[in-house]
Amino acid sequence: MNGEQQYDADAGSSVEEMEFNWDEYLEDTGATAAPHGSFKHVDTSLQNGFAPGMKLEVAVKSDQNTYWVATIITTCGQLLLLRYDGYGEDRKADFWCDIMTADLHPIGWCEQNKKILKVPEGIKDKIPDQEEFLQRVLKGACSAPANLLEGLHRGKNPLDLIAPGSRLELQNVRDSLEAWIVNVVENVGGRLKLRYEGLEDSDKFDQWIFYLDPFLHQVGWATQHGYSLQPPLAIRSLKSEADWQEILKKVKEEEEESSVPTDLFKDKPVIGVHSFSEGMKLEAVDPMAPFVISPATVLKVYNEKYFMIEIDDLRPERTTSQSYICHVNSAGIFPVQWSLKNGLHLSPPPGYPGQDFDWADYLKQCGAEAAPQSCFPSLTSDHGFKENMKLEAVNPVDPEEVCIATVTKLKDSYLWLQLEGSKKPVPDCIVSVESMNIFPVGWCETNGYQLRPPRKAIVNKQKKIAVVQPEKQILSSRTVHDGLKNQELNSSDSVVINGKYCCPKIYFNHRCFSGPYLNKGRIAELPQSVGPGNCVLVLKEVLTLLINAAYKPSRVLRELQLEEEAAWHGHGETLKAKYKGKSYRATVEVVRTADRVADFCRKTCIKLECCPNLFGPQMVLDKCSENCSVLTKTKYTHYYGKRKNKRIGRPPGGHSNLEVAMKKPNKRRKRRKHFFVHKKKRSSTSVDNTPAGSPQGSGGEEEDDPDESELSHSLAQDRDKRKRKLRTFSFSDDENKPPSPKDIKMEVAEKLQLDSNPLEWSVADVVRFLKSTDCAPLARIFLDQEIDGQALLLLTLPTVQECMDLKLGPAIKLCHHIERVKLAFYQQFAN
Repeated sequence: MNGEQQYDADAGSSVEEMEFNWDEYLEDTGATAAPHGSFKHVDTSLQNGFAPGMKLEVAVKSDQNTYWVATIITTCGQLLLLRYDGYGEDRKADFWCDIMTADLHPIGWCEQNKKILKVPEGIKDKIPDQEEFLQRVLKGACSAPANLLEGLHRGKNPLDLIAPGSRLELQNVRDSLEAWIVNVVENVGGRLKLRYEGLEDSDKFDQWIFYLDPFLHQVGWATQHGYSLQPPLAIRSLKSEADWQEILKKVKEEEEESSVPTDLFKDKPVIGVHSFSEGMKLEAVDPMAPFVISPATVLKVYNEKYFMIEIDDLRPERTTSQSYICHVNSAGIFPVQWSLKNGLHLSPPPGYPGQDFDWADYLKQCGAEAAPQSCFPSLTSDHGFKENMKLEAVNPVDPEEVCIATVTKLKDSYLWLQLEGSKKPVPDCIVSVESMNIFPVGWCETNGYQLRPPRKAIVNKQKKIAVVQPEKQILSSRTVHDGLKNQELNSSDSVVINGKYCCPKIYFNHRCFSGPYLNKGRIAELPQSVGPGNCVLVLKEVLTLLINAAYKPSRVLRELQLEEEAAWHGHGETLKAKYKGKSYRATVEVVRTADRVADFCRKTCIKLECCPNLFGPQMVLDKCSENCSVLTKTKYTHYYGKRKNKRIGRPPGGHSNLEVAMKKPNKRRKRRKHFFVHKKKRSSTSVDNTPAGSPQGSGGEEEDDPDESELSHSLAQDRDKRKRKLRTFSFSDDENKPPSPKDIKMEVAEKLQLDSNPLEWSVADVVRFLKSTDCAPLARIFLDQEIDGQALLLLTLPTVQECMDLKLGPAIKLCHHIERVKLAFYQQFAN
């Protein structure tokens, strides 16, 4: 109790601890975060239960009364990218759908419910015999889980189904293999606080265990596998045998109400067969005090899967033993001499005469044999961890605590971790790289759990902007989004209490005009919505996603940056952007109350020169109220780019209520614009996708931009001809990508004639075309990146530079050839 009081006092007295900032801390210490991919148990916990390759039955869009089999291509939260079976490798008909709203069913549903399976019109000619085709594609196919497509669990993250009050069975790993029922008290991102059934009023014996632990099972496991259900020895004396049996009877009656779906445990590690014998000696780390490596003995072999290890203690007066149950893949067991071979200290058993421990003498003295090397699994060093990396780790002395940890040493697949900020100092812990008690940087914040910060926390005290060196680690948006999702599912009470500060769902309406800064393709890949939740947290995540969806994230961050002279109305948040290996940070104003969210989203859209409905609390279903579908970058450049500071009025295209933000003239931006115009003049000819009726600018405007006035008369004539020809044509989201013009003389000299439609080109066709140009050395990149004809036509200069890591010269040459293909496509195949 005193420890708890002390903890509360500490928490209340240190404001800095509450404001701990991982990014500031990493910068201050010069350390890097351990890569997220190294924590396989965390990756598994974030999966939504659907996997690429699974099949389901989906309503056909053109005929809602019929269904067809589709395959999952990829997943993103509750969104699935599907492809109807029969399209093969053709991606043109891929479509996204929301698990919560789409008409999706497991394989076999149509047959059970007398619904019609009918081939979609687009592939009718490819499937002459429907029955034979279905038999072939469904043979051995894996259906999407029915419980995640229908009923209460529909669209939920499987992990959220382990709710407080759920019951599981936990094997007793200290003294026997018997199991007992445990109640889930708390679920923190898959890390479960468990309380033994029958001890509802006492937390003395509570345990924290990750849900994938091999000793944790669904209710009924013990009976199925021949283990008895008995409370552990530590609590057995607290109640009579009759009381325990009554508790067991009650649990069985309520089994269905509190059960957890069995497929939640499908990703648990499989326990293999061991080859240990009683009396064998080895080296081991006690999991309850993982600070030293000690000699140990195989005390008992239960069966082919489990055996008990005891840490050796030679003292005659000892009263307790350090024993625990292991399996072949248990962490912290090593062959004899492993410490010596790796230059590590082996702690002699208590009572051992002298300090110089020698295994040969010890084995002779005990009359025992060493466990052979073949008993132990092979250790790997391919895990991604390096010395001085930072992560978050459970304190083995007090499992309630999750602390900042630093990797101080590595040997094979084991880490030595120094814990910072624990209530009581502890020595370096020895942990397996596959331990489920270590987590990536930001895990606690994402899951709403208190991280024990270092005693002198680095805090973000001032609103400022600085350009820094490349970040060591950036928390993934996926992780933050899942955190918000958990908040939505698990914190409904706080939402009611703090309604004023609860942000509604913010939708990304990717069909709306995305403006000159945001990449329409990346916008389409964002989750459908973020939230609900705390306003600051939700809006910070929304802005982070938008910054990452930009052509140049640093440019968008600059647009959003709070100007020093601006009136302060909200909450300052530091946001980051990464571009070309450099990191940028700026303070951005975020509103704190729900009543200001809609206005904030609208004003932010206007700052970014996109449709005011691109993101916000309103979902755009079919047609945007702003009629933004008729807008192109050319129009927005006309109104926002050249004359932004001179003209205020109604923008084109039906944006009747679009506000034009008044800004101070930005000289640096104007200079950059001239630079790009200079490139435009020098490198290639623009294909103008401006629809009919768009303003083309006045004489005064041309004078504002002297570089553009230098374009030749022949260029203008040629562009007008093509513009009339292509007036109603729009290819994919090219209108949302910066144009890559080319010189008129080059165009005339090198007019390209295509034998086939580039939209239908395979990767091999694209590579063949490139090899016929002076960019033949770059063909390998296109082959490796699997760029086919459709992808080729979507490439632009910024994309080529950013994604292919090319210097400006080769990138411009490559884009010149891409533009030739685009122009030939427009002239030969567009109509």
